[in-house]
Amino acid sequence: MLLQYMFKFHAGTNVVHIAFQARNFRFKCGLVYVAEAGYMLSRASVPRHSIIKKFAGEDIENLDDLIAVISKLSRGARVPLEYVKYTDRYRNKSVLVTIDQHGWYAPPQLYTRNDATGLWNAKLAIPLESPFVVSHRAGHMDANLNSVSPLTESSPMDLKCQHESENTADGCVKMQTDEEIAVDGSHSGEDSIIEKKRRRVDEEIAAEGTISSFGDLDDIKDGALRHPSSVEGSDLARTISSNASLAEQVIEPALVMFEVHVPPICMLDGVHSQHFFGTGVIIYHSDCLGLVAVDRNTVAVSISDIMLSFAAYPIEIPAEVVFLHPVHNFALVAYDPSALGAGASVIRAAKLLPEPALRRGDSVYLVGLSRSLQATSRKSTITNPCTAVNIGSADCPRYRAINMEVIELDTDFGSSFSGILTDEQGRVQALWASFSTQLKYGCSSSEDHQFVRGIPIYAISQVLEKIISGTPGPFRLINGIRRPMPLVRLLEVELYPTLLSKARSYGLSDNWVQALAKKDPVRRQVLRVKGCLAGSKAEKLLEQGDMILAINKEPITCFLDIENACQKLDQSIDSDGVLNMTIFRQGKEIDLIVGTDVRDGNGSTRMVNWCGSIIQDPHSAVRALGFLPKEGHGVYVARWCHGSPVHRYGLYALQWIVEVNGQPTPDLESFIEVVKGLEDREFVRVKTVHLNGKPRVLTLKQDLHYWPTWELTFEPETDTWKRRTIKALQPTGA
Repeated sequence: MLLQYMFKFHAGTNVVHIAFQARNFRFKCGLVYVAEAGYMLSRASVPRHSIIKKFAGEDIENLDDLIAVISKLSRGARVPLEYVKYTDRYRNKSVLVTIDQHGWYAPPQLYTRNDATGLWNAKLAIPLESPFVVSHRAGHMDANLNSVSPLTESSPMDLKCQHESENTADGCVKMQTDEEIAVDGSHSGEDSIIEKKRRRVDEEIAAEGTISSFGDLDDIKDGALRHPSSVEGSDLARTISSNASLAEQVIEPALVMFEVHVPPICMLDGVHSQHFFGTGVIIYHSDCLGLVAVDRNTVAVSISDIMLSFAAYPIEIPAEVVFLHPVHNFALVAYDPSALGAGASVIRAAKLLPEPALRRGDSVYLVGLSRSLQATSRKSTITNPCTAVNIGSADCPRYRAINMEVIELDTDFGSSFSGILTDEQGRVQALWASFSTQLKYGCSSSEDHQFVRGIPIYAISQVLEKIISGTPGPFRLINGIRRPMPLVRLLEVELYPTLLSKARSYGLSDNWVQALAKKDPVRRQVLRVKGCLAGSKAEKLLEQGDMILAINKEPITCFLDIENACQKLDQSIDSDGVLNMTIFRQGKEIDLIVGTDVRDGNGSTRMVNWCGSIIQDPHSAVRALGFLPKEGHGVYVARWCHGSPVHRYGLYALQWIVEVNGQPTPDLESFIEVVKGLEDREFVRVKTVHLNGKPRVLTLKQDLHYWPTWELTFEPETDTWKRRTIKALQPTGA
């Protein structure tokens, strides 16, 4: 029996009837079979080739039963699902499925095969009056958002998107998926899995003296805990374990475990995985707003689903990204305190201690959470409080920390354990953050790795102060309240330190060597230019190898000096946003006026899906390579999907599209205007420029039946993602 029906479950899940598979697996025909788990079911760890038995407490015998259950659910609901695997058919497995509440995916569709044409025709699977569709419209249309096409807006083949990079030596193609790395000698999709890459917190770390603290510092010093009366059940009170450090006891109510999921159809900015874990710390908690600081190797992009689990109270709630620092390796995530219920009274923000700065030999407490949400701590010693971060660019450009000094310890819990550094009283001095890097082996092989270092808390404190004080900036809706979000002024130049002894060999005068050494007798270094970000105001002024000696005649010795100079520009009313710099270039001192750039903390907020490729404006990691096409910035191909037209005709990732049918596409607006006029089955001539600067022209055939053109945009004013169809075939079979 041939397959006649296919159900396109929302959030990228393909569910089909068992037909000819039933005979091979020895199941009866008509059961509901998961051909591809997609986003929502994979988030709940439902594997491919599963058979759904129950959903939301109701038995599922066929597709009609499944559709009927989904039509009763609302967006954001968490419901149980039972399934069996054909290899383990006698044991039901149960998971919790979160019904996607965002506008990333189209509503569920039912595809029926037309034997006369061989095409699969789609129609809306759920009535417009169902709670599922109504809740989707309420969340996205009431905010003046365009409605979503219920039919052919999303392809039935939204499989895992992949990056592509070229090896100039042998021309092989290396493709990296969200959770696996594959190497192939051609452009076919026959990948061989080498290793799964999921960032997880180590579950085997022994928790020495872990406790859960609900009291304040005075209670802890007295050796007992007094729970707030709002916490139901006095039996929850626990005596503090004698082997738990004071710092651990104080900070535990502020610790949070993150679980982050990135939807596969919108993996922007080169994010290299779909699933992340990590520890964060609450830095602000009030009746209407909670803010958590975490590293950007846990929260990499703004378009993600985040669940927070609190160490001080057994509850798991959703959260949203509100600020991604463009340079420093931290993000701020907001949660709604009203969702905590009784837990709101036992959860509190950590006390930040930005001053004085840590010094070599200082003792600190490294505190974090195990996977079982038990606090873990140890006493360590600072070995270097100001190590410059040096992370090379990955094969597929993604966020990397630059112009940062970090803290190193003599002992920690390993490279997968993140948390915070505190003093003896539990006051936060640094975020113990995870950094992502890529180690290269030979000329063609590379592997993702991570390491942990401390980020001084002053950078986080400055951003928090601006948010709380309401510093003028673009507004964003957070928990139903419009709040101004801070902007960050940057000198968009990648720098690295050079010892003064080396700088003297390059010809730097004794006067400058003595002045810089007097300014900073510990570091005894000068900053040099590694490269300017393409499109920045400094790009045409500073050159690779320049030594930055002074700004406004004040000697510069570290990254913080440049950050402070940029902040003074914001504080000055008459500021024109430029820095008066003294540099040393090829044996000469030169005075330059260099412009600075202002960036927000939203990250990428717009993408276009065209012919199965994810297209966006070049993000900062791409611009950090120092090159943009001379035809204009172009639009950047971030990922592509198997089976799509771009896969079939070889338009892969890691390149800019600069022309479509001879028309320039310098930005997303221009690109959208061009592709609007393209028809189904039309051959399209595309001019691209690779990251290595190599141009190329190719032709592909557009397929609007299975691969319509659509865009996804984040609206800060309404705190929603808007999905809009740009070009699609007229609905059939509705």
